Amino acid sequence: MNTVDNGANRDADLIHDWNTVQDFQPLRKGVEFDDESLRDGLQSPSVVDPPIEKKFEILRLMDEIGIHTANIGLPGAGPRAVEDVTRLCRLIDEEKLSVTANCAGRTHPNDITAIARIQQETGVPIEACTFIGSSPIRQYTEGWTLEQMLELTIEASKLCEREGLQQMYVTEDTTRATPETLRALYSAAIEHGARRICVCDTCGHSTPLGVRNLIRFIKELVAESGEDVKVDWHGHRDRGLDIANSIAAIEAGADRIHGTALGIGERCGNTSLDLLLVNLKLLGAIDQDLTALPRYVRAVSEACEVPIPVNYPVFGTDAFETATGVHAAAVIKAFRKNDSWLANRVYSGVPADVFGLEQKISIGPMSGRSNVIYWLEHRSIEPTEARVDAIFDRAKASDRLLTDAEIESVLQGVPS
Repeated sequence: MNTVDNGANRDADLIHDWNTVQDFQPLRKGVEFDDESLRDGLQSPSVVDPPIEKKFEILRLMDEIGIHTANIGLPGAGPRAVEDVTRLCRLIDEEKLSVTANCAGRTHPNDITAIARIQQETGVPIEACTFIGSSPIRQYTEGWTLEQMLELTIEASKLCEREGLQQMYVTEDTTRATPETLRALYSAAIEHGARRICVCDTCGHSTPLGVRNLIRFIKELVAESGEDVKVDWHGHRDRGLDIANSIAAIEAGADRIHGTALGIGERCGNTSLDLLLVNLKLLGAIDQDLTALPRYVRAVSEACEVPIPVNYPVFGTDAFETATGVHAAAVIKAFRKNDSWLANRVYSGVPADVFGLEQKISIGPMSGRSNVIYWLEHRSIEPTEARVDAIFDRAKASDRLLTDAEIESVLQGVPS
């Protein structure tokens, strides 16, 4: 089907966008992404840690969709983690992937030296993501003093520097930590060599307003240091605010956003990276080709044995399928105009074709005759009155959508 060229202003002519009126400021471009699917994502109690061949496939797809950095494991967790991280680093090197590697580790010498050994063995640069809790509730539970936390922070930063590791210093539960504690911890890490710091909503506590307040505070702290330090945002979705919070972090100046495919991760999961990319594409903040996103989502779903809900936005089986008569009729009219741009937007806030997908017209009890005619024509079957009537009557008597096999069975009983 041919796409009709209707000019650059077509969006504005046919869609009034209340998202961009009054004080709307376009999101700045250049934000980066850190994919945690192969590390934080595997902390979900429901996922399977995939075999290395599946991890290879996922890492290649991360590279294809334009992910900048992948957290490929926590080597301090044990021998299998070390082996998988090593092999993933070798894949990056051998296949000349653009995606770079980082690894998680506690602010503990054992975790840091485990990362350093892999970097030395493979020759592949690895960013060390050294983490420590920062909130009062965590300090009280663990029995930590700020002095102890500062000592661990400084020693970890010094060790990263001695081992030749780039360091991202991570404070867990940042969104529930005090300004005084955050200032002390981040300042110490920056003073001793950290050139990237990560703000974490570990418990999914934050709201978009809280994210903006916190990121602005951290950006001011970085500016006061006089060093060139990047700021990351790592959010969880316990309150279902992961996408909104990540967009708020970008608005407030975060340089890199973390997430996982399908939002997999501990408890309710991490920021859903695939849906964040969809939204940023639609907001004009990123421009990479995302037609491989469905393959990326399916690969993680299959490898980790996490089913995709049928109503999951964009990538669920119901996302672009309709059998409702009025809705389907509008889509069909757009198809009949040979206008894929129109067909992908007339009843959808997400244009399916931009993400390598397509609209699907089905037949069920809420369908009109146009659904039936379209289904037949789409399969090069003449939509005779007898065929249309037989399928239409069967659909109206059903309590759900008809399968293709059921429709074909009806056709077998209709004289040619």
